[in-house]
Amino acid sequence: MKKQLVATLVGGLILFVWQFLSWSMLPVHQSEYGYTANQDKIMEALNQSLTEEGTYMIPGVPPGASQEEAQTAMQAANGKPWASISYHKSMNTAMGMNMFRGFVVDLLSAFLLIWLLMKIPNLSLGTAMQASVAVGIIGYLTIPYLNSIWFETDSIGHLIDALVQWGLVGLWLGWYLPEK
Repeated sequence: MKKQLVATLVGGLILFVWQFLSWSMLPVHQSEYGYTANQDKIMEALNQSLTEEGTYMIPGVPPGASQEEAQTAMQAANGKPWASISYHKSMNTAMGMNMFRGFVVDLLSAFLLIWLLMKIPNLSLGTAMQASVAVGIIGYLTIPYLNSIWFETDSIGHLIDALVQWGLVGLWLGWYLPEK
C-alpha cells in the first residue's frame, strides 16, 4: 500500500507540474485563445445583453423550440457567423482553490492509472508507458478532440499534454512499480 501511495503522490505531482508548465510558462495552449483589440466593446455589449452567467452558442435555439423550429433556425444560420461564449459577471484571479482542486484530480487520476497497472502481471517499463500514454490518448480523443471537431477549435495543445504528461507518468510508474 505504501508503494501505491508514493506512486500516486509522485504521479499526481508530475501531472500537476506539467499542467502548470503547459498552461503558464510554455506556449503549448497559446493558439487556443486569441486577443482582440475590441475586447472592451465586446464585453460592454455582453454585459448589456446577457443577464446570466453561462456558455452560449450564438446563434442558438430557444429552450422549448420544436424540432422543426430548431431545424429551420439552424438552416437560416448556415454560412453566417457564429460564436461560442463563456460569460462570467466577474473575473476571479485567485487560483488557490482551483489549483487545489486540480491537484486532487491529478492525484485521483494517477491513483486510477496505478490501480489499472497493478492488475497487469509482470508489469514492465514498456507496458507501463504504453498503458499510461493510451490512457492519455483516450482522454484526449473523447473530450478535447471531439470538442475541437464540433466547435472548430485547436486541440493540438491538449494532444501534446496527453502525450507528454502521461508519458512522463508512465516512465515514473514503469520504473517504480514493477517488482525488482
